[in-house]
Amino acid sequence: MQAVNVNSVGTIGAGRIGQAMARIASRAGRQVVISNSQGPQSLTSLAQDLGEGVSAGTVEDAAAADIVVLAVMWPDVPRAVDGLAWEGRILIDPTNDFDPGDLKGRTSSEVVADLVAPARVVKAANTFGATVLGSDPHQAGGQRVMFLSGDDPDAKSEVGRLFEEAGFFVVDLGGLRQGGEMQQVGAPLAGHNLINLP
Repeated sequence: MQAVNVNSVGTIGAGRIGQAMARIASRAGRQVVISNSQGPQSLTSLAQDLGEGVSAGTVEDAAAADIVVLAVMWPDVPRAVDGLAWEGRILIDPTNDFDPGDLKGRTSSEVVADLVAPARVVKAANTFGATVLGSDPHQAGGQRVMFLSGDDPDAKSEVGRLFEEAGFFVVDLGGLRQGGEMQQVGAPLAGHNLINLP
């Protein structure tokens, strides 16, 4: 599949992770639409606080962006993505299932990929908390490491470019299964704020 011209990012969810991802996308020069289940009128002042290029919209508006961020709690994922048009979309999945036993041997992003097919899913931004995620990635003379994984090389390239343009050092962990197994809660990379030094 051809890579899309990625100029816009939408967040489904406007909590701490959604806000952090909106700041990242804005820093990378993208137009950003934030959304939540209460509707855009509840987000007007937040959008202004997040800066130029960020607007409030409906969940459908956010899901129409080139890259969509699924910024909801794990139990809310099925309801949040249900009924949306996923053709041609890239979806960043920063969610964490805090009880991986629920997954029956799969990674959470494999489950998400089934729910949003045919969107191309990239696992990213789930290995550290929202405060670290939303802070300046330039630290101690280096760059914060952003891990990502996915089964579509073009989608990974676009998501990697977004994070690089926001100041991160991107490390590709491979496919959703092998990468997700290293990224998910309780896995070796979860919870570590790693800095790449030049």
